[in-house]
This record gives sequence, C-alpha cells and structure tokens, in this order.
Amino acid sequence: MTQPVTLPLWALLLILAFAAVTFASHFLFPSVRWFFRRRAERAVAELNRRLHTPIQPFKLARRHDMVMRLSYDSEVMEAVQIEARRERIPENVAFERARRYAREIVPAFSAAAYFGFAIRVARWLSTSLYDVRLQVVDEDALKAIPADATVVFVMNHRSNMDYVLVTYLVAERSALSYAVGEWARVWPLRALVRAMGAYFIRRKSRGQLYRRVLARYVQMAAEAGVTQALFPEGGLSLDGRLGSPKLGLLNYIREGAETGGRAAVFVPVALNYDRVLEDRVLLAASASGERRFRARIPTVLGFALKMLRLRLRGRFRRFGRAGVTMGRPLALADAPRRTEDLAAELMARIEEAMPRLPLPLVARALTEADGPLSRVALTARVARWLAEAGADDPAEAVVAEALAIARLRGFVREGPDGFVPEPGEAPLLRYYAASVTPQRRPSLPDNPRPAIGAT
Repeated sequence: MTQPVTLPLWALLLILAFAAVTFASHFLFPSVRWFFRRRAERAVAELNRRLHTPIQPFKLARRHDMVMRLSYDSEVMEAVQIEARRERIPENVAFERARRYAREIVPAFSAAAYFGFAIRVARWLSTSLYDVRLQVVDEDALKAIPADATVVFVMNHRSNMDYVLVTYLVAERSALSYAVGEWARVWPLRALVRAMGAYFIRRKSRGQLYRRVLARYVQMAAEAGVTQALFPEGGLSLDGRLGSPKLGLLNYIREGAETGGRAAVFVPVALNYDRVLEDRVLLAASASGERRFRARIPTVLGFALKMLRLRLRGRFRRFGRAGVTMGRPLALADAPRRTEDLAAELMARIEEAMPRLPLPLVARALTEADGPLSRVALTARVARWLAEAGADDPAEAVVAEALAIARLRGFVREGPDGFVPEPGEAPLLRYYAASVTPQRRPSLPDNPRPAIGAT
C-alpha cells in the first residue's frame, strides 16, 4: 500500500485535472453559485422596491425547472397522449416532442441583462434616433392598477423599433415579456432575446401539441402575474393601418388570468413614427403580396455605419418624432365576455389613442387633396385634426416640422400653386397617412363599473 507507483507525466496531469474538476463541481461551484444567487436576489429585491409591478418569482425561476414544469403539466401530458394516438407513435416520442417545444418557448430571463444592459441600450437607441414623446390618456387609472395584477400592454405593430421603444418607456413599471417570432431565433440574437424574458412562437404552426404547450406557458405566466406585451396584429402593418387582431395569445392570457383568479388589466398602447425604419421594405412586401421582408445583415450594417458616419461628422439628424400613447386601461372584470369583442375594443382604444405626429398629418392632407395645397390650406387642415384629437401643438410648427422631414426624404415638392407629392412617392405618403386616418372601428360603450383598483 505504501509502495511508490510510477506514472507517465500525462497520466498524472490527467488525474490531477479530474481531481480539480471533481473538487470544483462538488465544493467550489455550489458555493460560487450560492454567492452570485444571493447577490442576484438582493438586486431583484432592490429593483422590486422601485418598480410599480414587481418581477414575479415565475419569471425568475431557473429555465431548466420551468421547462420540466411545462413538459409535465397535466394538460400537456394529455395532449401528448392525444398526439401519440393520432400520429401512431410511442408516447415517449410524443413527450420528447413536447419537451423540445417547451425548451424552444421558455425564456431564460436575467434581471441583470434586462435592467443593466437592455434598458440602457433601448434608451440610447430610442433617444438617438427619435424625439420620443410619451402621453398617458388616463394617468389616474394607470396608477390605480393593483401591483399584484397581471398587466398586459396591447400594442399596434409599426416597426421593429416598437420592442425597443416600449421597453425603454415602461422600464419604471416592470420587466416586459414579449412574444417573439421566428426571425429572432438566430445566433447570437437568440440567447439575448431569451435573456430579455421574451418567448419564441411559431406563428405558422398548426400542430395541436405545439399549440397546447404554447398555450400552457402563456396561461401559467398570466396566472403568475407576469407583465406581458402583446402585438395582436401578429406582424408589422404593411399599409400603415391597424390590422385585424389575432385572438390566440389574447385568449391564452385571458384564460390564464381567469383560471388563476388574478386581476388582469389590459393597457392599450398606440405607437406612431415620423419615420418607420422599414417603410419601403414593408411597402414592397405589400405590393408583392408576401410577408417576406427579412432584412439582410449587410443592409442593416450598412445603414448603421452610414448613421455613425453622419453622427461623427456632425450631420446626423434624428428621424422626427416617435409617439407613444397609453390609452384607457381595461380591466378584465369589465371586459366583454367574448375574446373577439375584447380584441375589437382594445383595437378601438389603440386607434383612439394613436399619436397625431407631424409627417402622418401632412401626408394625410396631401393625399386627400385634389391638387396642390398652399401652406395656409395645409396648416388649416392640420389644425382641424389636431383640435379634433385634443392636441395643443401649434399647427404652424407641426407643418414646418413635417415639411422639413418630407423634403429631406424627397417626398414632397413645392410648386407655384403649393405642395404636392413627388412623382412615385404617393404610396409612401399614403402609408404614413393611414396611421392617422380614422378606420371607424366599433368601440364598445364603457362599462359603468368602478375604476380599476377602486373598492
């Protein structure tokens, strides 16, 4: 037992390496994980003291645990059995399929990444590109939302900047959980999106097992009070108008809140821009009739480098205003019973709150006119629409601001009789005008119940 043993150097090094890994995994790593977890818990507790809606434990759970919880959910297991019978496959094969869906959907939220990185980047990007304007239609109703309620921000979808802008503007309320399409499932964006708390969805999937796994995740999040952000149109507007709402996610959220017995409040959010970054791409997709407008990486990088070059030379100008208006909140207890009616009411409130920005207003005036418009006539039309919307911006300044943007982009020219669209730019002006042109959506009458949070 005490006799020396001769070993080659490589064998000794290998033994020492295994010993070091074993020591670290059994003694060192647990201590380090405990240390950082304690620090993270203290940081989250500090965040929750200043947030209106605290970050729920559900959102902070380990991703592996959430995947297991979702995979073994009773409704998912029932869907697995149905899938196995329908597809005539073993149940363990169908279960692995469900678990793969769960791993694909469940995010890996990091409070440090969200509040330490994402919020700062969102603030810098939003204020660098736009003059950001935030309005709240009913401040008292928004403040009266209970801190433990499930809050759902329901938004129109104008641009991919919507994610950035709303994340920045609601940073003091809570951390948002977005539903993100398959476009973001590319490396390394996928890991970053998951760290932000977003969950991936397959918009074109019709498989019943996948839909059940997705439904249960969204319902569980709603039951737990996770603050969510929802684009009911399901995709970017191709013509500038509000699209027809899709009911899937909205129905899942509603079912989850009702099952969990938790108060839920929908906050309609209307977004509009003087310049939508993807405007020409969206119009091209509308003209072709296909929603295939993935931006190429070289194009995106080229645009970013161009903006950086202009900024370094001191010639960069922001793209006008980005307007965000939080409309009248709607408590689930006061909402219509049918999801179709609920969606229609929320879209009506979004249209009601739509920001009347300079370029869309001037674009509407020019596209509705039978001929050239003088500055006086243009200002009169814009003044009337601003008054109808209850906005107090001076019409002369709004028109001057819009014309400066339109001239810079080559939308409008001034002739001897007044302003007219540049040849070939009328579709783009109609796209911007559509955002502030009434669509006459039916709005359900307000329910005369107490205000949200009132007793």
